[in-house]
Amino acid sequence: MNVVLLSDTASVNGGAAKVALDGARALAKAGHQVSLICGVGPIAPELRNQPNLTVHCVGHFDIVDDPNRLRAIGKGWWNPQSRKDVGEVLDTLDRQNTIVHVHSWTKALSSSAVRAAVDRDFQIVFTIHDFLLACPTGTFFLQDTLEKCTLRPLSAACLCRDCDVRSYQHKLWRVGRRVVQDQFGYIPSGIKNFIYSSQLAIDVLRPYLPKDANFHSVPNAIEVDRNEPADVAESETFVYLGRLEQEKGSVLFARAAAAEGVRCRFIGEGSAREAVARANPQAILSGWMNHRDGVNGLREARALVFPSLWYETLGLVVLEAAGNGVPSIVPDTSAARESVVDGVTGLYFRSGDQADLQAKMAILRDPEVAARMGQAAYKKFWAPPGWGMELHRERLENTYAQILAAKYPVAEPMNVR
Repeated sequence: MNVVLLSDTASVNGGAAKVALDGARALAKAGHQVSLICGVGPIAPELRNQPNLTVHCVGHFDIVDDPNRLRAIGKGWWNPQSRKDVGEVLDTLDRQNTIVHVHSWTKALSSSAVRAAVDRDFQIVFTIHDFLLACPTGTFFLQDTLEKCTLRPLSAACLCRDCDVRSYQHKLWRVGRRVVQDQFGYIPSGIKNFIYSSQLAIDVLRPYLPKDANFHSVPNAIEVDRNEPADVAESETFVYLGRLEQEKGSVLFARAAAAEGVRCRFIGEGSAREAVARANPQAILSGWMNHRDGVNGLREARALVFPSLWYETLGLVVLEAAGNGVPSIVPDTSAARESVVDGVTGLYFRSGDQADLQAKMAILRDPEVAARMGQAAYKKFWAPPGWGMELHRERLENTYAQILAAKYPVAEPMNVR
């Protein structure tokens, strides 16, 4: 099988890129011919010299880092080079045995890359990493009031709302990108297949996707070493791991921890760092760590607090915590709730409600309760079928096969493991 993966970057700079690049390596190792088309480099070392894997980089800058701002504005809407390069790769491949799998496109490739596949009638599948298929900012979140957005994307109310984290002018640019991607890139109007990792993501997006769309559940691979579960009863520190941003609820957690009088630690960086420090002068701000140190920091926690104010599409860190025997406290309106059994492997709190978050932290101050939930989270995470890369790859292969068989029912069956 030929697999063409579209990713804005050729190195890991976030969850979407990690899923794309890890998937590329796994599929190539399984014997599929993989073409990874990226908007910008550098190419991650682990992608080099991999049998069955070819990496194509379209350009040198993503739209944020491009010093030519006029060029960035235009290419952010429509990048002709992306369309050309993707088309050249696809012209060498057999449609009946090729899947085009899109992970990210808005930061460098633009929707022109997808249009190249649509024009050539290749079968395309999108993985839902955010809400950019519908919402101009990709979050369904109002930065001005720090609330979830219920406005219909591109409605008059949406266009008038100054909800962008940067400025209203930037919001209008994003609106233009959203219009271009739909009218000229055929995203999502021309796409029929979507991969998801949480039901909430589909529930939020479904009204804005084609009525005949097909949805495929493919769990992400979670890289967790199977060690003994962490001794959470020995710790009194509640840990936050991720970007320090307002929409991630980092300041909410800082305030709740200060009011409840519990120790808290923040592993990560972001624009809300100073706000976190002001909200809780006793908070431990560790900054970003390498993966191993971050896991060790997680294992030294009484519990993980995942206080995100927006919907999210999964919440990988909650699963990483479970794999290490650490219970989590998550919002009741976040996709992360699907990774927690309330009262068993962790706790839900009312989204955005500081008092309720404090109440849930108070419950887990009891070491016996925390230990019981941590053990349950560990047991659930490691129960079959698990979260390994092999399962992720097999689900991808089966999804690709279903999509191609629906289009080409008389084609010879593929060798899918």
